[in-house]
Amino acid sequence: MSSVLKRNNVKVLGDEGPVLMYAHGFGCNQDMWSLITPAFRATHRQVLFDYVGSGGSDRTAFDRMRYADLRGYALDVLEVCDALGLSEGVTFVGHSVSCSIGMLASIERPSLFDRLILLGPSPCFLNDPPGYAGGFERDDLEGLLALMDQNYMGWANYLAPVVAGNAGAGEVTSTLTNSFCSTDPVAAKVFARATFFADNRSDLAKVSRPSLLLQHRSDTLAPLSVGEYLHAHLPGSTLQVLDVAGHCGHMSNPSLVIHAMRDYLDHAAVAA
Repeated sequence: MSSVLKRNNVKVLGDEGPVLMYAHGFGCNQDMWSLITPAFRATHRQVLFDYVGSGGSDRTAFDRMRYADLRGYALDVLEVCDALGLSEGVTFVGHSVSCSIGMLASIERPSLFDRLILLGPSPCFLNDPPGYAGGFERDDLEGLLALMDQNYMGWANYLAPVVAGNAGAGEVTSTLTNSFCSTDPVAAKVFARATFFADNRSDLAKVSRPSLLLQHRSDTLAPLSVGEYLHAHLPGSTLQVLDVAGHCGHMSNPSLVIHAMRDYLDHAAVAA
């Protein structure tokens, strides 16, 4: 079990209270939650980790076959919970692709999770007309992955401001660029393909835990139509649109994310 904690660079903040488990997006790491966690230190036990290949994880543990599919990352989530002795009551807080990863983990083991908080979720980044607009054409994404192969640093410098959005110009873009550049290139390419070509729309109906969908008002990676699609197809979901430009509200507008999380968790506690 300790090997899993080392593998995923697991950190736990606090000893008591309900568990919040934070999962970062593609090319990111657990430090991206640093503006959120202080708000819950007094009330929750908080679990942070890095997917293998990201952040401070043990990069020698990277398995190309396992991590070529989002279910491999969902297995990381379940194994971290097992290593910490968690068997129920976890609120999973995921960003971007981790929203799909969290849903897959909850389908695999619904008894482990109390609810899901999903920031910038997208079950499929690809457009599938006429009924679904994910935001990207396949050729666009193939071009992005080709750029990773040709010029990894150039790819990082191109993608970071796209993800940050106008409101995230400056510090957020810089943080993302540094994170992208520090991610193991081999692992990043595998994770990128798993992320951008995943289609988890058929899994939505299988999710049995309630969820809060936090959609950014202006987000190139996950348009508002994606949030509306999720709300319509994800049982027990609540949709809240944050007045945020970009894909990283927890970094650019943390107070809005904290308020939405608190409100949702407080209502859940009252309902219970």
